[in-house]
Amino acid sequence: MTRSADLHIHTYYSDSTYTPEEVLQHAVAAGLDGIAVTDHDTVEGIQPVRDLALQTNVEIISGVELSSEEENRDIHILGYFIDCQNSALLSALRHFQDIRIERIHLMLKRLASLGIHDITFEEVDAQTKADVVGRLHLAQLLIRKGWAADHREAFAKYLGEGAPAYVKKSRLKVQDAIDLIHQAGGLAVLAHPMVTNVDHLIPRFVREGLDGLEVYYPHTYETITQYYERKADKHGLLKTGGSDAHGRHKNHTYIGKLKIPYSLVEQMKERLKTR
Repeated sequence: MTRSADLHIHTYYSDSTYTPEEVLQHAVAAGLDGIAVTDHDTVEGIQPVRDLALQTNVEIISGVELSSEEENRDIHILGYFIDCQNSALLSALRHFQDIRIERIHLMLKRLASLGIHDITFEEVDAQTKADVVGRLHLAQLLIRKGWAADHREAFAKYLGEGAPAYVKKSRLKVQDAIDLIHQAGGLAVLAHPMVTNVDHLIPRFVREGLDGLEVYYPHTYETITQYYERKADKHGLLKTGGSDAHGRHKNHTYIGKLKIPYSLVEQMKERLKTR
C-alpha cells in the first residue's frame, strides 16, 4: 500500500478549530502515515500532537508557517523539520505574537469607530491557545454577533485590505523567514505559490536559500500542478503539499483532503542530510 502524508495542517493553537486530539483522529481516519503541524507563527501545537501520536503509527513533522512580504504581497513560508526549542526561532515567534496582538487592538478600535462595540480582545484571544490572534478570529466574532453573514462578508465589509477596519501587518522579508527556518535546522518551502502569484520572484528566493515549493494544494487544476512540478524541477527544489486544513474555519478542505506520496517526505529528509 502506498504511504502518504499531509504536510499543511493547522490547530487551535493558531487559527484552526482542530484540537490536537482531532488532528490525530482525522489523520488516522484518512490513513495518513505522516502529517506536519504548521501553525501560523507558533510551534506550541506540535508537542501535544506528537505526544498523542505515540499511540499511533503517524509520524509528526515539526513545522511552522511564517508570514513574509515582498512587493506588497503577502507570502507565506513553511518551515519543516525545525527545532522547536531553537532560541532564535522562539524569540522571533514571541515578537510576531506581540505584533499580532497590537494589530488586533488597533482593528478593534477601528471597528468601535464604526459602531461595533460588542467585541473585546479577550473574546478574540479566547479562540486561540497561543495568543496567535488574527483576522479570522475577528471574523468569527463578527459573524457570531450578527455583523456579517459569513467570512466573505466580514472581510469585504470590515477586515480585508482596503476595508475600514483593516490594519496592515508588519511582516518579515522572505530572506529573513528563510534564514530563520534554516537557523532552526529546517527546510524552507514557499506555500501555495498558485495562490500568492509571485512566480517571477522564485529564482531570487532560490538564491536566498529556498528549499522547496508547495506544489500540491487543494482545488488546484492538474495543469497548474504540473506547471509547478516543472518549476520545482527546473530550480532543483523539493516538492511538498498538503490540505491547509483549518477545521470549521475552512469548510472546503480537511485533513487528508490532499495526500502526497511519502517518498516526497523521504526526499526532504535526504536534503537535510546534505545541507
